[in-house]
Amino acid sequence: MSKQSLRILTYNLHKGFNTGNRQFILHEMREALREADADIMLLQEIQGEHTGHELKQQLWPGPHCDFIAEDIWPHFAYAKNAVYSVGHHGNAILSKYALQSWENINVSPYTWASRSLLHGVIHIPDTQQELHIVCLHLGLTGTERKRQLQTLCERIDEHVPHGVPLIVAGDFNDWNGQAEKHFTQRLDLKEAFRTLHKTHARTWPSWMPIFKMDRIYYRGLEPTSCECPPHSSWKMLSDHAPLIAAFEF
Repeated sequence: MSKQSLRILTYNLHKGFNTGNRQFILHEMREALREADADIMLLQEIQGEHTGHELKQQLWPGPHCDFIAEDIWPHFAYAKNAVYSVGHHGNAILSKYALQSWENINVSPYTWASRSLLHGVIHIPDTQQELHIVCLHLGLTGTERKRQLQTLCERIDEHVPHGVPLIVAGDFNDWNGQAEKHFTQRLDLKEAFRTLHKTHARTWPSWMPIFKMDRIYYRGLEPTSCECPPHSSWKMLSDHAPLIAAFEF
């Protein structure tokens, strides 16, 4: 049986604005994402609605998920995880392959929804194989992340059979390595960049990456590459660099 390849990208969009929040550059982000040509994208801080920006920005395209996905990724799911008076933003999964189901799990410790896990199931064409995808954006404090990682582990234990391919990716804000302990000891997950390069990728801030924020964890697949795109143009977009991995299964 021949192996099938799959390109996965994770990226924090910074709500479509540049690093200084002064310029709306979603159109440039969309072109960069299209050039990256991932089969499945896991996006964080993607704007669903913002009535204030819609009035001020001439090129405001409406829901950003629809705008980015147009003509390339026909299957997508957007889930709110931060809701405010003028709109909301959240996580999204965009896929070239059929998204069979998805569910958003609120993991915010607060009364309003500000953090969540977006869990989707994708059918890989020409196979009988399902791929589970979890797109996440974890909290800024260690206590918050610890609770969120616990919820994530419980979700995977209960809903993802161990023999089924699984990707967990996004913005982990994991300053002290909590995720690694949970994932390796409990879930048998490995991180693609670390598997191939012996360390996590530096992705933040994008103009001079120091911190290892964004990751792609996997189970039931084999990574063949994992890189931050080298193009300097990415440094002028979001405050995060994207991470792209290729897998075989």
